[in-house]
Amino acid sequence: MTTNGGWWLALAIVTAGLAETKGRRRWVWFVLGLILGPIATALVVIWDRPAVSQAPSAP
Repeated sequence: MTTNGGWWLALAIVTAGLAETKGRRRWVWFVLGLILGPIATALVVIWDRPAVSQAPSAP
């Protein structure tokens, strides 16, 4: 049987994977997942992808 810590670690890994698919930094969200647990997962799911800044094209 998996302990609560095992589930928390698994959730942090899932959070990191979701964050990467949304264009966010995997390790930052992994750590946030370890600290915040399901709250971090919910934030990754709810928040939109970050806007991609485009450099102005040269004339």
